[in-house]
Amino acid sequence: MTDTTPPGRATAGDALRFAFGTLTVLPVRLTRWDRAAARGGMLAAPLAGLAVGAGAAAAGAALLALGSGPLLSAVAAVAVPAVLTRGLHLDGLADVADGLGSGKPADDALRIMKQSDIGPFGVVTLLLVLLAQVAALSGAYAASPLRGALAALTAAVVARCALTLACRPSVPAARPEGLGAAVAGAVPSRGALAAALLVPASCAAWGAFLGPYGPLRTAAAAVAALLCAELLLRRCVRRFGGVTGDVFGALAETAATAALVALSLS
Repeated sequence: MTDTTPPGRATAGDALRFAFGTLTVLPVRLTRWDRAAARGGMLAAPLAGLAVGAGAAAAGAALLALGSGPLLSAVAAVAVPAVLTRGLHLDGLADVADGLGSGKPADDALRIMKQSDIGPFGVVTLLLVLLAQVAALSGAYAASPLRGALAALTAAVVARCALTLACRPSVPAARPEGLGAAVAGAVPSRGALAAALLVPASCAAWGAFLGPYGPLRTAAAAVAALLCAELLLRRCVRRFGGVTGDVFGALAETAATAALVALSLS
């Protein structure tokens, strides 16, 4: 069959392969690595989050069904996204914490972030973030299995939406190479706006299963999470001069944690 895709444009398949191939460990073969594929892939990032969140929700539900308590189910729901991303988002969070905490000029901070070891700022940040995620999910699972599952799903989707928004044209790359440079500015402003509207609306839709106030709670949690990620993004752009792959990881973990904490307060 003849390929009718216009030159320079990526198909839906290209976009999905880019999203799942770069944001998960699922066995998806990348067929294109260019700006067109990056644009579609980062727009499709929340769909990758949907798959990750479904895996996390399933793991938590399975342990509950086997008789575990909510704490162990929460640990499983936090572990699945880490496994499905090779721990890259957590690694990025730790590196960004070390870079921001170093107090050094941008070039030196970027070098610190690129090192393979983790400093004290990174260790403390990882510990607190993982504790917050487990505590929030444990409370959700204790309330009901459905609430825990939807909290895990919401966190994963919102985390990837934060990546989509970080790829809008006004956000530069901090380095000329790496994932940050490949996707920085790839998502059109209208696409970023659409994601910022559609993802909270989607969260509100499945929040309807949690009762009359469920849609409002899940949508509000999604918006709060995206705002927290935006604050971190602006800090990183000012501090490092733009985004890197580590910054994307930190944004995802920040949004996921903020969503879970917000849901635990509702």
